Parts: sequence; structure tokens; C-alpha cells
Amino acid sequence: MRLSRFLDEWNEQTGRGTVNAAPGLVFADDDDVAPDVIWISAARRATALGADGKLHAVPELVIEVLSPGSVNERRDREAKRKLYSRRGIHEYWIVDWQRRQVEIYRREQAALTLAATLYAQDTIASPLLPGFACTVGRLFDTAA
Repeated sequence: MRLSRFLDEWNEQTGRGTVNAAPGLVFADDDDVAPDVIWISAARRATALGADGKLHAVPELVIEVLSPGSVNERRDREAKRKLYSRRGIHEYWIVDWQRRQVEIYRREQAALTLAATLYAQDTIASPLLPGFACTVGRLFDTAA
């Protein structure tokens, strides 16, 4: 995923944390997920990584790319968003490759709420990632 590459480049320049594609997140024995991409700060990662190599605490940012099919889309938009909200994720980005847009959910009053829907000409930026900026259109540009 291109977004992972752009985050990696920013992270290498800043050294602020870790970008991980398809990590296992274990919240409880019966409550685990594998998001497409996460970013976790260095400080949080130091205490979150378990002996099993999985994160047992929440990262600050989770990114999901919508999978085809209404069941998959509903799971990412509803079930996973509610889970991430309950667990304290700061931001949740949903990349919709069919509509070529990104939905940004941010924590407000203990819940993830839709902060913005970004389109090709818009720029993704986040208070979690100072200095990170990426035009949404670049995510879907096959020439990039």
C-alpha cells in the first residue's frame, strides 16, 4: 500500500515510531485483529510489544483499506471502528480505493468520530504525525 510507503519515509526522517503493515493486535484472548497498517510511537511500542511479537496495547494510528464486498466494508466501517474506539486508538483512517477517498476518524470525548473525508486533491495530515503530509491522489496514482 502506498500510504505505508509514505508513512515509512516520514518515519525514517523523524524516528518518531514504527510503521507496521498487517500486524497482529491482541486486545484479549478473543479480541484480536490484523489492520492493514499501524503507526505506533517509540515510547508506546516499548511497552506494547509482547513476547509473542504482537502488540498488546493500542497503537496511536490504525489504517484499514476497505476490502471488496458489503460484509467486509461493514466490518471495517462499523465493527472495527467500534473496537478501535473502545480500545483507545487516537486516529483511524479508512482508505476507500473504489471511491478514491480517505475517511479520517479522530478521538473526541472517548470515541472515534469522523473528522474529515478527503478526496484526491486533499492532503492527509495529522497532529499525531508532525510534518507528515500526503495528497490523497498520490495513494491511487499507479505511476507513483
